[in-house]
Amino acid sequence: MADQPFNVLFLCTGNSARSIMAEAILNKLGAGKFRAYSAGSKPKGQVHSETIRLLQSLGYDTSGVRSKSWNEYAKLDAPSLDFAFTVCDNAAGEVCPVWPGQPMTAHWGIPDPAEAKGNPAEIALAFKDAYRMLHQRIGIFTSLPLRSLDRLSLQNKLREIGRMQGATAKAPEPT
Repeated sequence: MADQPFNVLFLCTGNSARSIMAEAILNKLGAGKFRAYSAGSKPKGQVHSETIRLLQSLGYDTSGVRSKSWNEYAKLDAPSLDFAFTVCDNAAGEVCPVWPGQPMTAHWGIPDPAEAKGNPAEIALAFKDAYRMLHQRIGIFTSLPLRSLDRLSLQNKLREIGRMQGATAKAPEPT
């Protein structure tokens, strides 16, 4: 069992930009060690065209990416999750389904590039910024000694990652 990859779910409301990018990044950076998924509470049904353009320009295979509901991951036959991260403030404030595997959770909110206004260059920059922040957080996450940390220490480290530079409003701490 110790050699099994960790299953990680990235959550956002629309599942069209940030969570899709996070899924792609972790599947590339953590190949063999992690298996990443993404979903949304109210999926838009299609991935934002700028998300696809950016990921393809960086060498990611986007053939399998799609905008989907988080309900897919709450089913009995869904992958057992080890981690679930919200990357938008709206999803962090919503009541999530019960996930198979009772994953550790943290909020890693960053600004939504899909809401960016301006000319095409300004919009592209918003997507690049979101990508950069996600890549940095996921890089730190993949370097953690996950199997040797106790649950409380790991939970604290996951929350610290979510508070890195560029973080949006913080999710409320559990009571």
